[in-house]
Order: sequence, then structure tokens, then C-alpha cells
Amino acid sequence: MLAIFNVVVPVFAIMAVGYLAVRFRLYPAEGVRGLVAFVNNFLTPSLLFISMLHADFSAAFNWHVILPFYAGSLFSFVAGSIIALRFFKNRPGESISSGFAAMFTNTVLIGIPIMFRAFGDAAMPITLSIIAIHAPALITLGMLVMELVRRDGAPLHRALGVAAIRIVQNPLLWGVALGLTANLLDVVLIEPAEAFFSMMAAAVVPVALFGLGGALNEYKLADNWPQALAMSVLKLIIHPLIAWVIMVPVLKLDPEIARYGVVLAAMPAGINVYVFASFYNRGVNVATNTILITTLLSIVTITGWLWFVGL
Repeated sequence: MLAIFNVVVPVFAIMAVGYLAVRFRLYPAEGVRGLVAFVNNFLTPSLLFISMLHADFSAAFNWHVILPFYAGSLFSFVAGSIIALRFFKNRPGESISSGFAAMFTNTVLIGIPIMFRAFGDAAMPITLSIIAIHAPALITLGMLVMELVRRDGAPLHRALGVAAIRIVQNPLLWGVALGLTANLLDVVLIEPAEAFFSMMAAAVVPVALFGLGGALNEYKLADNWPQALAMSVLKLIIHPLIAWVIMVPVLKLDPEIARYGVVLAAMPAGINVYVFASFYNRGVNVATNTILITTLLSIVTITGWLWFVGL
């Protein structure tokens, strides 16, 4: 338990510093958005590039981990959408937005720090292989389903076009693609270049956590918190549970490997949940509440999952 405590506390302590710094105006609130953009557009792509450059592909792309992770994501998306539609009487578009909140994981801002603190370098190839396809795959899925169900939506071909543009423009994919290409070509970086990407990658953890903590000041609980709590249970409990069931009892995967996918699946909802809801103006309050609730509850649930997988 002490090992788990040592993993979780420093991560959430940095988030708390970011939250308090913005709350008490020791850091400008308008600077938080820039910090998060810096992480997503520069630091994390650098981390993905240098990691893919040096990756052992046989260890990185383990489909016995990747597919169960996304099976859990898909289940949470479908279940969350149905629960929002049937039990909370949402309109179809709002239901899809809620399902997206239950599906989309904070793999970067919290996932990378927790995985690295818990398991070290051994977990990073699999972790980054999941991250590489996470945003483009799930955002594309969410957009396509949203366009299909909302009556005032744009034509499907337009949604496909927007999704394709977003994929091409995603800096995370550029980091992965360039890193994979360099790996296949046996590129060896000169020392200044190697040092540059290593230093950028090393900055991901503190900057991401501080920025996310500061961003939490923007989220307040609204009247629909029971629905957000239901989405939070899907995200924090059901998603990793499904991933574990498929990986270990069904596929008989080594638990030492399976735990990477299980713990990453247990991360809270990502900021793109709010971006998605705002883009379509559907279920924005549920999205913001889900981010807030899952982030706060994940202090307990991540601890529980780390204990469960035997850290």
C-alpha cells in the first residue's frame, strides 16, 4: 500500500498546486489553456516521437492489451448513451455526448504520469501505443454517431471530412508517425537532437498535471450531477473491469502485462469530453461534471485499481 501511496500522492499533489495557484491568483487563469495546448501540441508529441523511435514494436503494439482497452471504451460509450436516453430522458444528441464522456480517457495529462510513476519505462511502449490511436479513433467514432442521430446535423460525408481533417491535424499522430518512420529507417539522432526531444518529453508530467489542476477551476457541479455520476462509474469502474475480464480470464494474458491496459483504462475523463460537447452544443454540463467528478474520484479509484493489479 505504501508503494501505491507513493505513486498516487505526488501526481495529485502537483494537480492540487495547479488548482490552488489559479484559485488564489498566483498563476493567471488565462494561462492554463496555453499550458494544456503546450502539452498536447509540443511536449506529448515529442514524448511519442522519442518513445516510438526507440521502441521495440513487438512489445509496443500488443493487441491483447489494445483491443480489450477499446472494447471497454466502446461498451461505456454505448451503455452511457442508452442510460442517458432511457433513464435521464436526454435527447439523442445529448445522449451521445454523455456516452462520449463515459468513453474518453485522460490518457495524457493523468495517464502518462500515473503509468510512469507506477510501472516505469516498462509500461510506456504499450501505454503510448494506446495513446497513439486514442483521440483520433474515439473522436471520429463520436462524431460519426453524433451526426447520425441528431436531426439538425450536417450530412454524413461532411462529418467524415471534418473527422479526416482532425486526424491529419492531430499533433499526437504526427509524433507517432515520425517516430515510427525514424525507427523503421534506423535513424540515429545526433546528440543535440536526442537531448532536445528527451528534455521536452521530461517536461510532460509536471506541466500536464499543473495545467490540468488549474483547468479544474473552470468546472462547477451543476444540477445534472446524478447523470454525470453514472457516466463516471462507467469510466472509472466498468471500463477497466471489462478490459481486465477480456485480458486475463478470457485471453489468459500475463497479469504483469494486462495491468498496463487496466490501469490506463481507469483514468478519469479527458478534457476532449468538454471539447466534443461544446463543439456540438450537446450535454455540456454533463461533460464538465463528468470531468470534475471522475478527476476527483480517481484519487480513490486509481488507488484501488493499482492495489487490484498487484502493485
